[in-house]
Amino acid sequence: MSFDLVIRGGTVVDGTGLARRRADVGIAAGRIAAVGHLSGGIGDAQVIDAEGQIVAPGIIDLHTHYDPQLTFDPYATSSCYHGVTTVLAGNCGFSIAPTHEAARPYTKALFAKVEGMSPAALEGVRWEFQSFPEYLAARRGQLGVNLACYVGHSAVRRHVMGVAGSEREATAEELAEMCALVQGAIAAGAAGFSSSDVPTQVDGDDRPIPSRFGSREELEALVETAGRAGAGSVAYLPESVIGGVNAEDEALLIRLGRAARVPIVLQGIGGRDKVDAPTAGWDHAREFLDSAAAQGAAVFSILRTHPFDRPIDLAAGCPLYAGVPSWAALMDLPHREKLERLRDPAYRDRMRGAVESPNRDPKAGSTLPPPQWHVTFVEEVRRPEHEAYVGRSIAEIAAEREVAPADAMLDLALAEDLGTRFRWQNRTPEWERAVRESMKHPSMLMGISDGGAHLDRDDGSDWSSFFLRYWVLDRGEWSLEEGIRQLTQVPAAVAGLSGRGTLLPGQAADIMIFDPQQIGPGTKRMVHDLPGGEGRFCALPKGIGATIVNGAPIVRDGKLTRALPGQVLRPFAANA
Repeated sequence: MSFDLVIRGGTVVDGTGLARRRADVGIAAGRIAAVGHLSGGIGDAQVIDAEGQIVAPGIIDLHTHYDPQLTFDPYATSSCYHGVTTVLAGNCGFSIAPTHEAARPYTKALFAKVEGMSPAALEGVRWEFQSFPEYLAARRGQLGVNLACYVGHSAVRRHVMGVAGSEREATAEELAEMCALVQGAIAAGAAGFSSSDVPTQVDGDDRPIPSRFGSREELEALVETAGRAGAGSVAYLPESVIGGVNAEDEALLIRLGRAARVPIVLQGIGGRDKVDAPTAGWDHAREFLDSAAAQGAAVFSILRTHPFDRPIDLAAGCPLYAGVPSWAALMDLPHREKLERLRDPAYRDRMRGAVESPNRDPKAGSTLPPPQWHVTFVEEVRRPEHEAYVGRSIAEIAAEREVAPADAMLDLALAEDLGTRFRWQNRTPEWERAVRESMKHPSMLMGISDGGAHLDRDDGSDWSSFFLRYWVLDRGEWSLEEGIRQLTQVPAAVAGLSGRGTLLPGQAADIMIFDPQQIGPGTKRMVHDLPGGEGRFCALPKGIGATIVNGAPIVRDGKLTRALPGQVLRPFAANA
């Protein structure tokens, strides 16, 4: 047997959960050809020395928004630097296709508003498509990572109904056309269907996203259509997920799972929830997940296993306060008007206790919970006399100064012409306990990155490096073998991606190589490498030696190789 690539002398953790072993890995024609002691067939093969390194399957990231970015960045940076070889995009009902040419401005504004993408950078999207099948066809041969992609409810609704998709329920004829679009997208290779009813999500015109105008009957019809068409999974965010899924939505999720007969994937159950709202109660959540399974509904929740780490810049504006009307109204004002508002005693009165009492009525606007004061810190100051505040929480500073937390923060910012930089970091004992108690349930999935989105704050692409360092290697909550399985075989099974997620002969050669002594989050900084020179936070890891996709390295020692071996993956297909 001859090989194209040989990884020699590493410790193989194959993704099945079985014990690790020292072995060589031989790769031919993009697949694992042999695992063991390879003495022949090397010839002119490329050889990677993995002595002292872990050789594992590539990570499969179940929740990303890379579908726009992949049209101009085939590597899904920053995720590929962290060993991610497959991304599942099109989540939350937002897919870049289908999109009529006339609807492109709306679609770009939607992604910019909901997913924190730069409007200028979205001008770099290569519109070589209108339909969903055309989008997938345009990606083939143009990918560094593998792509699986949901077809999104909001995209489908807008495509069929136009502006009316953001105004009313669908007619029977329109619903039939939407079902046909979903069926056709999955036949062309879509990973499944996604939707959202979350009240925090509004479009570029500050209206509810299109999927929120759909009836429950519409949602259930589209989900059942996806299941019958061969979807690998369905991603859905119910209306009540931000504050804890209520009984009505629990019943809905079970109906969706039973009708589709594929995994239903949501977020927000367990841990401290995606937005760091205190858990609604793990005991009840566990009862619901167990009940769903007993009734034949495979309901899974992606758990955010890494803490929040997001900048707060009052001068530039901060989307983290969208659920606090008096704060949100301030963020996009010109600098001078912003200062005037903050110095206005009447307006300051409105802001003073608002963070502690955010909006909870979906009809009144976003219900996004804001950062809490004890996990909001001063990161950078301009004036020497304020250096003593750096690294301290707003809650601590407010108590010391005997003022309300909002005043402590806003007075400091005003004294520096809004030049003070703050940071939201919620790595607390409460956060750690909440994640630990929920993450080992069989219906919990490890995540969540949101890769490709929220580039104005932190796209979470370092989640897997954090998981391996913090939960597996440092705290020992998982064995290395089981921790790797949670990032590889488990998500492959949930998404229905056959031939992926394990290092076994015949499987696709998607591989990450890392140093177990060094692996972890590395630098996180603003870079300006998007179209138009737009900036984003770029998170790089420590300890990743290589990311290999279908037998070809795309990252070596932190550098892109410019190879394009990625494939469009479809559920339950050989992906040959």
